[in-house]
Amino acid sequence: MQPYRNLAGNSGVEAFDILTEGIRVRFVSGGTYLYDYRESGREHVEHMKRLARAGRGLSTYISRSGAQYAERID
Repeated sequence: MQPYRNLAGNSGVEAFDILTEGIRVRFVSGGTYLYDYRESGREHVEHMKRLARAGRGLSTYISRSGAQYAERID
């Protein structure tokens, strides 16, 4: 997984993986979740990918957008 840059300094996201049709997000709390086109919707996933690459706003977006994860990985 790629470390999340956390430019704001207070993110709940620790790392992420960009996938073809999804994104895997590991949170500081320890859980890793898969968000994919099927469960979250393409628009949400693509927005999460942009935020992950930018290193800012991903945790807030996930909590406020209502995007549903497809799977908890650990």
